[in-house]
Amino acid sequence: MSTERRRWIALAVVMTASFMDLVDATIVNIAVPSIQRDTGAGFSAVQWITAGYALAFAVGLITGGRLGDIYGRKRVFLIGTAGFTVASLLCGAAADPQMLVATRLLQGAAAALMVPQVLSIIHATFVGEERGKVFGMFGAIIGLAAVTGPLLGALLTQWDILGLQWRPIFLINLPVGIAGLLLGRRFIEESKAPQALRLDLNGVALASAGLLLIMYPLVQGRENGWPLWGYAMMAGGAAVLAGFVRYERAKSAKDGSPLVELALFRARSFAAGIGVQLLFGVACGIFFLVWTLYMQIALGWTPLHAGLTGLPFTVACSASAGLSVQLLVPRFGRMVLQAGALITAAGALLYIAEAARYGHTVHSWQMALPLLVMGAGMGMIFSPLTDAVLSDVPQEHAGSASGLINTTNQLGNAFGLALVSVAFTGPTPVRAFEHAMLWMVGALAVTAALMTALPRRAARTAEPADHGTRPAKAPALAG
Repeated sequence: MSTERRRWIALAVVMTASFMDLVDATIVNIAVPSIQRDTGAGFSAVQWITAGYALAFAVGLITGGRLGDIYGRKRVFLIGTAGFTVASLLCGAAADPQMLVATRLLQGAAAALMVPQVLSIIHATFVGEERGKVFGMFGAIIGLAAVTGPLLGALLTQWDILGLQWRPIFLINLPVGIAGLLLGRRFIEESKAPQALRLDLNGVALASAGLLLIMYPLVQGRENGWPLWGYAMMAGGAAVLAGFVRYERAKSAKDGSPLVELALFRARSFAAGIGVQLLFGVACGIFFLVWTLYMQIALGWTPLHAGLTGLPFTVACSASAGLSVQLLVPRFGRMVLQAGALITAAGALLYIAEAARYGHTVHSWQMALPLLVMGAGMGMIFSPLTDAVLSDVPQEHAGSASGLINTTNQLGNAFGLALVSVAFTGPTPVRAFEHAMLWMVGALAVTAALMTALPRRAARTAEPADHGTRPAKAPALAG
């Protein structure tokens, strides 16, 4: 088999793994009532079942990206995939809420090893127009997974396969994970940073502690009425992260092996892109949660009805992601990103108008137009933004940069979810939805303004440097 064909097969493997992770992050929400009935889980346990995954994922992402740079992206990808598969089996076999919470944390930690390697592969292997095409595929997967998770969760729970109720939402990962391990071992070729790096254990501890101190009260604060200790923890987390930055600077000067390569932020595209990623994550965090609350609480729709209603969003987002990277961005540059933010905001305003006009009598087909507009706008951001952030990143730091991108996205979503308790307020659930959507419009407006700091055109390297880990003319994928 030719090297060219092998690397595209390898890309399909890691893309499937990324899709599996994205679906798993959303699939559980639909099955919560079934989990409560079967295991007797209380509200706090349910919250940690759904949020524990994101917490472990966000805390471990930077470390997972750096481990791929140091020990080999294929090796770390396969270890993460194996851990994710085993954790999925344990989730499906959980006998009580405590075990399910613990195994969800394990699943998120394994995903933190697996996911950063995906962007590292794309960045290290594809260049120019070819890389744009691949990022278009990646953005399409993000859009598809955003709605596929709830829809798949609704189907698997409703079918009650073999009387297993909610458990198939986790067990479905087993054949996918096993296939990924077998194909990945055969088709993915190894690569790592060309320089001998060492894992910065002190940096791991500081980054993990800082992120945990910020993420924990965001996850737990709403249930506890936003107590003072939550704000104190977040302030402490910010102080720890500030200390982490100072330590990383000293570590870089000492031996050149920091956990986070702070020199990345000297690139305007990376620094500005990380800020945009954070704000866009806030907007997405608000929308996807209040959208679910609107359909299932305000309108009383079943999970399957709600999932099917989101199909126009999925189709538009997937199509727009590929079109924007391959055709629009090469011609118009960052204007595509700005247009995407403004189009998404326009779709949200249209959605508000539809909700206000039809109230509780709204039908799925009446939501189709605003969802198509919002999906098209979001698709114009997902893929080009990732490409813009990574465009000037050296290959040896691709894993670290990938971890930062994913961590920023997770933190943005967490902030958005936290704001829902403030945004989703009103005399009726429909009015609360309209109010929350206005918050989303505000976040998108700020995002569009910040996008002016992005470079007008993303820089492209002609060919990745050959560091002895793969052929220069026919670069092979590395997990």
